[in-house]
Amino acid sequence: MDDVRLAAPGVLLRPWRAADAPAVLAALRDPAVSTWNPQGDLDEARAREWVRRRADWSAGDHASLAVADPGDTELLGSVSLSGIGGGHANIGYWTAPAARGRGVATAAVRRLTAWGFAMLGLHRVELFHAVANPASCRVAERAGYPFEGTLRESHRYGDGRRHDEHLHARLATDP
Repeated sequence: MDDVRLAAPGVLLRPWRAADAPAVLAALRDPAVSTWNPQGDLDEARAREWVRRRADWSAGDHASLAVADPGDTELLGSVSLSGIGGGHANIGYWTAPAARGRGVATAAVRRLTAWGFAMLGLHRVELFHAVANPASCRVAERAGYPFEGTLRESHRYGDGRRHDEHLHARLATDP
């Protein structure tokens, strides 16, 4: 699993590398990302550590990939399976400002989900997002994750408030 590279329409999912840290820092400082993906006070050193942690899959509890343009130069976002265990995982993602509106997140979520089912033997992948984040709801729907319900005030996001969340999920047996 050291060098997983997955192609999808318009994107390449590839391993994180130290050179991604400046682009990660810029993306995680963007209000549309930081509101829903709390990271605290980020500086260059913490961005390097963020990249290092996501690149290290040795614990077996997550699989995180950089979402890049097909030429492998521009960082477009992030997609990760976390909480992997017992045939279950959660999926999360963000996109850099310049990549929004191009289907990047949908393509990345679809591709990593398919890989998780095929290579990790997952049975269920859950996707949570704040109800107040309609863009994430569109990604979930377009990536084939049916809506399952609303969790009331279930997660504290980057704005410091507890938000209701939508739960979407895919099963390996879903079409």
